[in-house]
Amino acid sequence: MSQITIYQKPTCSTCRQAVQLIEESGQPFTAINYYDVPFTKSQLKALLKKANLSPRDIVRTKEDIYRTLGLAKKELSDDALIGLMIQHPDLIQRPLVERGGQAILARPADSVKVFLARGNN
Repeated sequence: MSQITIYQKPTCSTCRQAVQLIEESGQPFTAINYYDVPFTKSQLKALLKKANLSPRDIVRTKEDIYRTLGLAKKELSDDALIGLMIQHPDLIQRPLVERGGQAILARPADSVKVFLARGNN
């Protein structure tokens, strides 16, 4: 079975819930605080591809930085948006959970249960 990786912010309650659910599953995992270990552009692109999500799908629209940058009024390319997400990690919805060739945005945290139950497909 492939290693599970959760990309998270430890102070986020949804992230803490997802980590707890993974711990309770007994499956080995690695938790990465993407504020301490930032995503690279290629890493975030690959993660989104595995999750079948676009950058817009994971933008946190209620963050101050979203309003400050005027992102609601801008038409940005996926690359440009990913660049802003790397520069401003508060723009990234969390947690993102990856295993092998699959990934999900674990919102709500309970969605991680279904993801873990699917195993490696």
